[in-house]
Amino acid sequence: MTRAADAITAITLSSVTLPLAVPISDAKVFTGRQRPMTEVVLLFAEITTAQGFEGIGFSYSKRAGGPAQYAHAKEVAGLALGEDPSDIGKLITKLLWAGASVGRSGLAPQALAAIDVALYDLKARRAGLPLAKLLGSHRDAVRTYNTSGGFLNADIGAVTEAAQRSLAAGIGGIKIKVGLPDDREDIRRASAVREHIGDAPLMVDANQQWDRSTALRMGRILSELDLVWIEEPLDAYDHAGHARLTSALDTPIATGEMLASVAEHTELIRHRACDIIQPDAPRIGGITAFLRLMALADEAGLDLAPHFAMEIHLHLAACYPRETWVEHFDWLDPLFEERLETRDGRMIVPDRPGLGITLSEQARAWTTDTVTIGTR
Repeated sequence: MTRAADAITAITLSSVTLPLAVPISDAKVFTGRQRPMTEVVLLFAEITTAQGFEGIGFSYSKRAGGPAQYAHAKEVAGLALGEDPSDIGKLITKLLWAGASVGRSGLAPQALAAIDVALYDLKARRAGLPLAKLLGSHRDAVRTYNTSGGFLNADIGAVTEAAQRSLAAGIGGIKIKVGLPDDREDIRRASAVREHIGDAPLMVDANQQWDRSTALRMGRILSELDLVWIEEPLDAYDHAGHARLTSALDTPIATGEMLASVAEHTELIRHRACDIIQPDAPRIGGITAFLRLMALADEAGLDLAPHFAMEIHLHLAACYPRETWVEHFDWLDPLFEERLETRDGRMIVPDRPGLGITLSEQARAWTTDTVTIGTR
């Protein structure tokens, strides 16, 4: 029997400011380009349909841009009312063109990403399937590594202690930040972590703060630590520089998290500028865009390690044909009733329908603005 077409009756948008327990700093702070991060601003979209189905999605911004995402989503979301929520491609294209005067990369698609993710969550919930199963998963668990304990504001003792806790909790690898003005300190910190964690997987992330000669020299020195990858050694748009490093170093190069569209990632792929591509679904426009990019990355023979937002990326990484990594961050835990399970170095795809997340009372308490477009 054919299911009758449903229709979107309401979209609730909420801006939520999540405070970090401790201000964190990566290399961009130590080079004077950014201030320490004290909060994450999230845009949530909750979609309701005439048949009573619901879906939730989110996007986010760090340091700046959160209010702008919320404002843009409010401007265009009403155009989705009355539409069939299953027509995700059609809907997102419609909303993108509604805001095309501010571009089809960057802030505009990031605002729409919350809606896009909510539509996929709704579709999977209606099917009674985890999102990974709806999309067509290759695995039920994904390799995972922790980043939140490895920032440069923490002394090396705190970093090694956090690494040990992560490994004991079933997380498979550890990533630490590098890119300090003093290269010797980077080497000291990375060496100390390697010694502490033994042969557990280790990654380093320079957050775009090296120049080409420094990246090549540091890459050769750090290769002795048997790294899984070196992340963002150069400016995100220096495709030629990344391509040279990828060819020159045995250690894989990972990058892509700061790129804001599929088109920008396509240039990265065209230049063969990395071994491991690191897209961020909320940053490139949501799951619709991410699925397009996954196909391109697989065709190019790249490995995949999505950035941040593990609640979304776990499902997507499970659908990539090659083995993947998911970044474990505990920052967003207070926003949701559920927790993702880690075991034996992997993050387990939850068996709950959709993304498997429910907003917590704490998320409601941290909501700074909310609006419902349509009637719930």
